[in-house]
Amino acid sequence: MRLLWASAAERDRLLIFEHIARDNPAAAVRVDDAIAAAAATLREHPRAGKAGLIAGTRELIPVEHYRLVYEVTADAVLILAVVHTARMWPPSGHNPHF
Repeated sequence: MRLLWASAAERDRLLIFEHIARDNPAAAVRVDDAIAAAAATLREHPRAGKAGLIAGTRELIPVEHYRLVYEVTADAVLILAVVHTARMWPPSGHNPHF
C-alpha cells in the first residue's frame, strides 16, 4: 500500500519539528522519527488507528500529544494532518483534502 502525505500534513510535521527544536533539537528528531515510523506502519496496518472525528478518516497517536489524521483508500494511506492533541480538531470549516 502506498503512503502519501498531503501538503498540509507535511507542513504540520515541519512546524512541529521546528517548534520542538527551538528548545530541544534531540527531542524534535525523536518526535519526528516517531511520527514517520507510525505513518510507515500504516502501509501494512492501515486500520491500526481508531475511527476519526471527520467521517471517512482514522486517527492514530504515534507519540504523546500528537495525532495523525489519515484516510485509507483501496491502494493508499493518505496522511491528512498531524495535530497536537490540545488543538481543536476538527477545525471549523475543515476540508479534509487540504
